[in-house]
Amino acid sequence: MNKVTRVFYISLAISILFIAWGLISEDVLPDWNLDAVTSLIQGFLVTRFGWFYLLVTTGFLIFAIFLIVSKYGNIVLGKDGDKPDYNYLTWFGMLFSAGMGIGLVFWGAAEPIWHLFDPPYTSGSDSQAARVAMQYSFFHWGFHPWAVYATLALSLAYFQFRKGEPGLISSTLKPLYGNKMNGGFGTVINVIAVFATVFGVATSLGLGAQQIASGLDFISGSITNNIGTQLVIILIVTILYMLSALTGLNRGIKYLSTTNIVLAILLMFFLLFTGPTNFIMNFFTTTLGSYISNLPEMSFRMAPFNENNASWLQGWTIFYWAWWIAWAPFVGMFIARVSRGRTVREFVVGVLLVPTLFGALWFSVFGGSAISLQLNDGIDIYKVMNEAGSEAALFTVLENFPLSTIMSVLAILLISTFFITSADSATFVLGMQTTNGSLNPDIKVKVVWGVVQSGTAAVLLWQGGLTALQTASIIAAFPFAIIMIMVVFSLMKAFKEEAKIYSLKRQKRN
Repeated sequence: MNKVTRVFYISLAISILFIAWGLISEDVLPDWNLDAVTSLIQGFLVTRFGWFYLLVTTGFLIFAIFLIVSKYGNIVLGKDGDKPDYNYLTWFGMLFSAGMGIGLVFWGAAEPIWHLFDPPYTSGSDSQAARVAMQYSFFHWGFHPWAVYATLALSLAYFQFRKGEPGLISSTLKPLYGNKMNGGFGTVINVIAVFATVFGVATSLGLGAQQIASGLDFISGSITNNIGTQLVIILIVTILYMLSALTGLNRGIKYLSTTNIVLAILLMFFLLFTGPTNFIMNFFTTTLGSYISNLPEMSFRMAPFNENNASWLQGWTIFYWAWWIAWAPFVGMFIARVSRGRTVREFVVGVLLVPTLFGALWFSVFGGSAISLQLNDGIDIYKVMNEAGSEAALFTVLENFPLSTIMSVLAILLISTFFITSADSATFVLGMQTTNGSLNPDIKVKVVWGVVQSGTAAVLLWQGGLTALQTASIIAAFPFAIIMIMVVFSLMKAFKEEAKIYSLKRQKRN
């Protein structure tokens, strides 16, 4: 591990300290345990700075749209003449799997039902509440999160592949701060990125373990969804994703990502055509239109005159925006790594449009089926979620359609492959961030981060502290949002300088 940097040691020490803190019982430190402290800080941030998260995330979307139509759209993320390393299907599969694969499966049926019974504002009827519920599900998983990812990933890919800089967050700020990024300032920025990545991914691994256990409980009836089952699942999946990590990017992650997309499409289209097809497609079309037409209003909505609506926004929209920013170092670095050879315009359109449309269709199929069962067929999914958790919503929906056992098995396979791909991608990204941007991090480094991720998820599942871990990651999003604002200005400065050089070359030729 001779290539590791001080970012590795500092980040590893912080990770171990946080795990140790998470193990301290509430009885020992009633006011200073991890859950209490992080909840207090997060509550302050979302209450006092919710407007900041909202404006920043919307700003990234405006910036991404500007890049599509700007004169910088033809800049290649690589040297002139470089071709993409992966075809479109593999590329979409990779960025989608790393971006929000487990989340979509976990929340696809559950989130619209939560919004149906706890809407963002008062609705006059069940049908109106259903439309608003789906519209906000589109909103939370649509253009905004992918604009956050696209902004950082584009900057990382540009500086790494076109300018030859190391694939680090600090490298994207060199146009603004020069060689200061090679010192302590750069180290702080990279440690924040590693912190957000470790705890964000560990939380997702915990959520994935809960949902796999829920699915096994549903199918078998004899496997109980408890902490013991979840820990065994984490152990098995850890072994699988470490094997995948050892095979490298072009084998493990590439094949798993393609498998993810195929399984996801199979599951989605099966439910689409065995479920209430007309209802789903009408719901999709209507909601897509209302999402696009209401996008500006939703993007800036804060509800200053209604405390209940403001509380809803803090618990859902502001929480999501902070969560996506916390995930940006991990997803951004991974998307950048697999996007060499794309143009700026091709990259931004691909990252924004394709996952957003797929996610909208996914929510329409699973959330639409759930809402149809709830409102039209008397299946109380809301009650199931309150009793067994959000992870049970997916299997409750599948249970009410043909070949439910086969589809549930397919769903568990899909969650497992998303689980493995996300963890595999994270070990690669953490390896990059802690070895000065190496495109092929040392296997030992990846193993260390793999163990840290799984160990963190297992320990905090055991202690019931996943919420504290998630909250800690979101707290890291606040300073990282400021870093991302600087990244935007740095990228624009680099683009303008490149445009000047190109203009001078053209004048000389003429």
